Amino acid sequence: MSEERKKELLGKIISVLETIADPEIGIDVYNLGMIYGIEVIDEKHVKIKMTLTTPFCPLANILPMLVVEELKRKLGIEADVEIVMEPPWSPEMMTEKGRRLFKERYGYDIVEEYKKAYSAQQG
Repeated sequence: MSEERKKELLGKIISVLETIADPEIGIDVYNLGMIYGIEVIDEKHVKIKMTLTTPFCPLANILPMLVVEELKRKLGIEADVEIVMEPPWSPEMMTEKGRRLFKERYGYDIVEEYKKAYSAQQG
């Protein structure tokens, strides 16, 4: 598969991931920064490394299943989703779009608040 085709497929995969929202936060798994890696194997197979916002996430089994189901349904792609907890998720993992969506929804920049709280703990 050409690099151009891989890039095109990656864009389509990301578009699908942007439709799968974390129900507690209401922002999609891609822009929340929960997707640590996407490896396009071929036209019909992809490997995804995904994390959870907390190791105690009540949706730990559901979110990866949604990723698998939506990629299959919308693109005909089989996804192997591996849940990884290292590095641990933090708001700093969010994309710029994710930060903007969070600020629109909740009224503050979670990354800035996280940095302030974290530096206060270190201080």
